Amino acid sequence: MKMRIPQRAWRLTYRGFDAEEEGLREALCALGNGYFVTRAAAPEASADEVHYPGTYLAGCYNRLTTEVSGRPVENEDLVNVPNWLPLTFRVEDGEWFHLSRVKIRRYRLDLDMHSGVLTRFVAFRDDAGRQTEVTQRRLVHMGDKNVAALETVIVARNWSGPVTILAALDGTVTNAGVSRYRELDGSHLVPLSTGRPADDSICLVAETSQSHVRIAEAARLRLHSQGAPCEPRVEFEERPGYVALHIPCDLEQDVPLTVEKTVAIFSSRERGISEPGYAACRKLARTAGFAELLDTQAMAWDRLWRRCAISLNDHGELNRTLHLHIFHALQTVSPNSVDLDAGVGARGLHGEAYRGHVFWDEAYIFPFFNHAFPELTRELLMYRYRRLPEARRLAQEAGFAGALYPWQSGSDGREETQVIHLNPQSGRWLPDVSHLQRHVNAAIAYNVWQFWESTRDEQFLCAHGGEMLLEIARFFASLTTYDENLDRYEIRGVMGPDEYQTGYPWTEEPGLANNAYTNVMAAWVLSRALDLLRLLPAPRRDELVATIHLTEDESALWERMRRRMRVDFHDGVISQFEHYDRLEEFDWDGYTARYGDIQRLDRILEKEGDTPNRYRAGKQADVLMLFYLFSMEELTELFAGLGYSLDEETAARTILYYAERTSHGSTLSGIVHAWSLRHMKPDQSWSFFQNALHADLLDMQGGTTREGIHLGTMAGTVDLIERAYVGLEIRDDVLWFDPDLPPEVDTLRYALLFRGHWIDVEVDGDRLSIGHRRSAAGAVTVGLGGKKKLLKPGAKAVLTLDRRRTQASAAGARHERLPDGRGSRPATQPPASMGPGAGQPPTTGARRMSPPGR
Repeated sequence: MKMRIPQRAWRLTYRGFDAEEEGLREALCALGNGYFVTRAAAPEASADEVHYPGTYLAGCYNRLTTEVSGRPVENEDLVNVPNWLPLTFRVEDGEWFHLSRVKIRRYRLDLDMHSGVLTRFVAFRDDAGRQTEVTQRRLVHMGDKNVAALETVIVARNWSGPVTILAALDGTVTNAGVSRYRELDGSHLVPLSTGRPADDSICLVAETSQSHVRIAEAARLRLHSQGAPCEPRVEFEERPGYVALHIPCDLEQDVPLTVEKTVAIFSSRERGISEPGYAACRKLARTAGFAELLDTQAMAWDRLWRRCAISLNDHGELNRTLHLHIFHALQTVSPNSVDLDAGVGARGLHGEAYRGHVFWDEAYIFPFFNHAFPELTRELLMYRYRRLPEARRLAQEAGFAGALYPWQSGSDGREETQVIHLNPQSGRWLPDVSHLQRHVNAAIAYNVWQFWESTRDEQFLCAHGGEMLLEIARFFASLTTYDENLDRYEIRGVMGPDEYQTGYPWTEEPGLANNAYTNVMAAWVLSRALDLLRLLPAPRRDELVATIHLTEDESALWERMRRRMRVDFHDGVISQFEHYDRLEEFDWDGYTARYGDIQRLDRILEKEGDTPNRYRAGKQADVLMLFYLFSMEELTELFAGLGYSLDEETAARTILYYAERTSHGSTLSGIVHAWSLRHMKPDQSWSFFQNALHADLLDMQGGTTREGIHLGTMAGTVDLIERAYVGLEIRDDVLWFDPDLPPEVDTLRYALLFRGHWIDVEVDGDRLSIGHRRSAAGAVTVGLGGKKKLLKPGAKAVLTLDRRRTQASAAGARHERLPDGRGSRPATQPPASMGPGAGQPPTTGARRMSPPGR
């Protein structure tokens, strides 16, 4: 399906310079290619309170130890590698150009997402009255992962005179992009060498201090004016960790001077190279000029967009933001990620928040890749498989069997969760027990199974995925205890996805008992492990069983556990955990009146000497995760298998009960609530969707986006459009569609890949059509309106939608009260729509919220 999408759906434009918003723009306009990402910092700037240049290589971590409160604290960070951007100029012997030293007359920053090019325009006047214009275009090449380039065009408008161009590579950078981490050591780089491989080139090599990853950068500088190359005298500067070229030349009034800086970046983590420095210099010598790089960059991005572009509501502001989210997903994970042995961090490669670690956010990210680039999902799952031995070791050290994957993972798969964390509101360092979120293992197992369902990649399941799934099942089995009185299996001493509740207020022992999400997911994992043993080819099954020493007694126990796992209920709803009903109700109105923003309620309460462990108050979705991961049919079957009844009324009560007791201190919470509420409260579902859509664009958590995008939320918004609202589900080898589209969705077009078949999905008013591309081999079965249909290549199925039902449901939901007569605590209202033409996100009306932390 070929879509014609206008330019306005591909561009993010900011007009005017705003020092307070610069960090946000640096993250949102960052450029990357799956191998590395560079923030959109001004080339003339170094790290300060306004600017933060940062470049991050996928999988490049380093550990440092800092003494905090009298105890050594070790942290592993995604390393801020040498800055390749530095480029500035000065007139005569004056000050080097910097935005803080001039009077800005006009300023524009324009991100072209379709071709992956960032353009910056500055018109300024200096203290001497000279008026100058600077236009810069930069790219990080998607088709050639080691290449980046910066073009700078300088025009003197009312003057002529000598200037000096300065272009550098800076290896003296540190990790200092997150203020609450600045008490920790961030000096990860050790300079090794600098050099000048050619008259117009420089190179720099540095190494991480503990992991000994060697990073090399080589840069080439070329000048031309009026189409002719300039060959000026070049001066060379070097000092430890820094190397630069100084190029004096003359600037004539109204005659543009173009400076091209082309860079090659390599690391010792790469395959197929001899040595990073040698590789960088060789690559630079063979790399084309900026104009040709622009062309090949556009071609590389076009190939990606053909697989995953979305057309929504005639390409309005929503469409552009969805493209922004896809753009950043592909800059974090792309075909260049293959063989890098890197996971996908919760904050992308766009900053230093969460130290670049890999969490369970994969569960929100993988669905997009499953249906557009399944080969990349496979690569990310291999990151987990290669760390299976470490997960086995972690389980053994904790006294369990099988594989225990860490809550936070970095280079080698050990547990990277910090043992203490800082509450910036109280200034206190506090114990951190979030490693008790054992549910991350269920997410990994779920990701393995969903990849299998989407691709039928039997080779992966047999060679890698099956072993992970069985060892995770073995871990959950060892985590349980048996209660003879109840004839139920229990899981104690864990945390659920809601990170507010870390334990009971009546005991100092951390952890909770029988978290519903963890228990149900454990039962699901055990069920899938047993399914796996039935579907694997007999030779591979026997081989795998023998390799991991899985006995018949173990599998028999799994069969019993999956049917007798405990789930608690209270007041007609699923209990988040055992004894949840003993907690106090929280004074939402009182705290909102006192503090306004209470998204980070845990920090507020700790500052007061209190704890959220006392209250029925959640940071983010917990029980509701079940309604996010599974359809109602699947959940009903899952609970029935456990011996519990879960009907639609109980499900609805549960969803609404927790929806009004959640502060949404995580952007992921909005994704889950939008998904869970889409049938019963479509207006609130759409409101949550819009908030998630704008969470990063408007930095709705008050400064966190500048530390790195929220990739799970970005990918999750795309998934809401592509799966939730069209009711997309894979069940019994059928691709089912059960649409419940919000009234706000008028037209929608996208394509998805299902087991090698490209499927075109199109909504136009009250008409849904599903097309099977002619290039596909064989037929595919789809489900529409409750009926199955076999689609041969080139065929199309059409369903007439009852849009009146959704609209009536939305109208009724606006005035519906939630249980207990308290009324609905209104969801955060979506931000005002962006003004036509300008393309600049509004800064008024957006809620400013406190930073989240893991």
